[in-house]
Amino acid sequence: MAMILINPWRDVTPWVKALKEERPDLDLRVYPDDSNKDEVEFALVWNHPMGVFKEYPNLKCISSMGAGVDHVLKDPELPESAQVTRVTDEHLTRDMADFTIALIMNHLRGLSFYKVREASQEWKPKSYLRISDVRVGVMGVGVLGAHVASRLFKMGFQVNGWASSEKNIEGVKVFAGKNTLDSFLSQSDILVCLLPLTKETENILNKENFKKLPQNAFIINVARGGHLVEDDLIEMIDSGYLSGASLDVFREEPLPKEHPFWSHSKINVTPHIASVTDPLSVVPLILENYDRARNNKTLLNVVSRQKGY
Repeated sequence: MAMILINPWRDVTPWVKALKEERPDLDLRVYPDDSNKDEVEFALVWNHPMGVFKEYPNLKCISSMGAGVDHVLKDPELPESAQVTRVTDEHLTRDMADFTIALIMNHLRGLSFYKVREASQEWKPKSYLRISDVRVGVMGVGVLGAHVASRLFKMGFQVNGWASSEKNIEGVKVFAGKNTLDSFLSQSDILVCLLPLTKETENILNKENFKKLPQNAFIINVARGGHLVEDDLIEMIDSGYLSGASLDVFREEPLPKEHPFWSHSKINVTPHIASVTDPLSVVPLILENYDRARNNKTLLNVVSRQKGY
């Protein structure tokens, strides 16, 4: 059974090396340099060209190379016969928590404020926030979000979560369902978005919801750029209602040079580096699913097309 690796926008050499070192006899092809497409039954992908799966009529599994699957599910010609899976990995989970905590602490101690003034040699101390001063709301408490929320609670933060269904996380109050969103937002001095990107969650970071946050709330988006209405964020920061934002994901990546986020003094930009998949770490899981697909066994981490995660 052949595997096709489809990620035409990046150098996939580390993935090929990791897969072949773990399984030297693996029949691995790299798009677009493949042949005998009928032999391909397993696709490992990230930001594939839309419609490309039509070229492989016998696909059993389409595996995302990372935790996100919106790039797969948005393909209108996604084959019904293939199951979609995603990667879960303890390194990805820890990295996301570490990065999110760093952004929160940066906000509390005003480090970005001082960085802006460093260039002009402006000595301007300002007051700062303590962990006990703020309530953190984590939107989306799946594998990544639950770990982030748990780590924050152990640090002493007041933490709430919001999810589509009931969740049990020690020390964290989880608001479940759409009818609890307003109450959740009203108690979020720092709002962290870790939601999957679905039809229901697209544009959820908008002016209407920002107004439900406490005055001077801070926004952190480490999920997907499609969650954020960019103009609404700028408007709410410039009006003084929001104190600022840290953004790691964007609707267009790389972020265009002319984009107003780059020059905004209260918006921190990072290039989608919160949690980066390590091929060496996740290849064993991918090959486990490859073997399961080859032997017609139940796959791990199967995604619901209806739910979008």
